[in-house]
Amino acid sequence: MTAKIPEPDIQYLQKVLLEMLAIPSPTGFTDTIVRYVAERLEELGIPFEMTRRGTIRATLKGKQNSPDRAVSAHLDTIGASVRAVQDNGRLSLAPVGCWSSRFAEGSRVSVFTDNGVIRGSVLPLMASGHAFNTAIDQMPVSWDHVELRLDAYCATRADCESLGVNIGDYVAFDPLPEFTDSGHISARHLDDKAGVAALLASLKAIVESDYEPLIDCHPLFTITEETGSGAAAALPWDVSEFVGIDIAPVAPGQHSSEHAVSVAMMDSGGPYDYHLSRHLLRLADENELPVRRDLFRYYFSDAHSAVTAGHDIRTALLAFGCDATHGYERTHIDSLSALSRILTAYMLSPPVFASDAKPNNSSLERFSHQLEHDAQMESDTRVPAVEDVLGQKSSS
Repeated sequence: MTAKIPEPDIQYLQKVLLEMLAIPSPTGFTDTIVRYVAERLEELGIPFEMTRRGTIRATLKGKQNSPDRAVSAHLDTIGASVRAVQDNGRLSLAPVGCWSSRFAEGSRVSVFTDNGVIRGSVLPLMASGHAFNTAIDQMPVSWDHVELRLDAYCATRADCESLGVNIGDYVAFDPLPEFTDSGHISARHLDDKAGVAALLASLKAIVESDYEPLIDCHPLFTITEETGSGAAAALPWDVSEFVGIDIAPVAPGQHSSEHAVSVAMMDSGGPYDYHLSRHLLRLADENELPVRRDLFRYYFSDAHSAVTAGHDIRTALLAFGCDATHGYERTHIDSLSALSRILTAYMLSPPVFASDAKPNNSSLERFSHQLEHDAQMESDTRVPAVEDVLGQKSSS
């Protein structure tokens, strides 16, 4: 039986989550939330550095520094950008990140201009049942069929321009958070602020305990995951293992749950590392954590961006179960608690392969195997012996 891992402070998890939800952070507009998370790391005494644009690279020191590992959660969210100022003073929008305009309709938003913040609402082009009757129901769902109505006097393009509204201004959607007595947490942008909160709670548990990680771990907080580049330039260390932290869709055809943590076995970028994923599953089993395996068919993560950037790393993905992802999202404290606990167990665990410290190996002795060679070569579909095949050819 493994030693009991330190427990996360669930009140702290909920507190930092609520505070982060109050900070607008669509991709490209993340300076404020970067500052917030950096301040939390300073409070915990965890050293960090920031890239030019604001990706946070922290270090949780271990007993040895190689091979080391990284865990990554992203601070940026979906949002929108002003695409055009219409003649009637309404604004056309382009999505930031991949999400449906269906979830934008009816939302209250903030538009960040060079001069300040203007509030408004996103509406379908036909927004009044009294004026358009059932024609409203025939409208297509697309970003070309919604517009932003500003809470300001702007009946013309000139009115908007006089307010300082410009093409490319960021539009942030209100989070509408609600924490219920049942343990459910509903809000926009739980992706991935709930994952960040779980990671911060895990780091707090380790720092405040007597446990010392066996190897260095680098918590990363990226700022462009929703647009695909996330962790591409965030790994300067001798990282051999990379675990992304993100959202697990709870929906028909999926196996994730709002009351468990998911280990993603594959997403749109292909399968995750065999050994690292099963290492996480074993940690969940040893610590009696509710865990699900799942495949995410329409999904990329920071792990994918790190691999496509050319890093020779093992990758895996941990995710909290969430209903209505990239919409009006809902998770449960059960899932966030399980995520924080498995992150703690992982950061305190030994490396999957100590030999990964020296990946350039010309010998097979230290190379991994997924199954014993003889077992893997056993097959119901028998392959004829080479001698038999060559013998038949020579006799013919």
